[in-house]
Amino acid sequence: MTEVSKDTGIAMVLLERLRTQRLPRAFALKEKVDRGERLDDGDLAFLHEVFETAEQIKPMVDRYPEYQDIYASALHLYKEITEKALANKRIGPSTG
Repeated sequence: MTEVSKDTGIAMVLLERLRTQRLPRAFALKEKVDRGERLDDGDLAFLHEVFETAEQIKPMVDRYPEYQDIYASALHLYKEITEKALANKRIGPSTG
């Protein structure tokens, strides 16, 4: 297997996981923090896993500019969730 075909296979798996698992959960978390709720331990573990994966795949994204927009958009969404969650935590206790 060539390096390009290996990268393409990895990219397809990651994009499918993004579409079917990560984005639906990220949008649910965005709605949660936009309602002023705080993230629970499971939510934080999810975000931690997402940022770890993002760091691991960054070198591949750098090699393939066609993936940079979706990578940057996903990171921006996760950053928005994190910032809003931190703001909610500073405001005070919430049931959520």
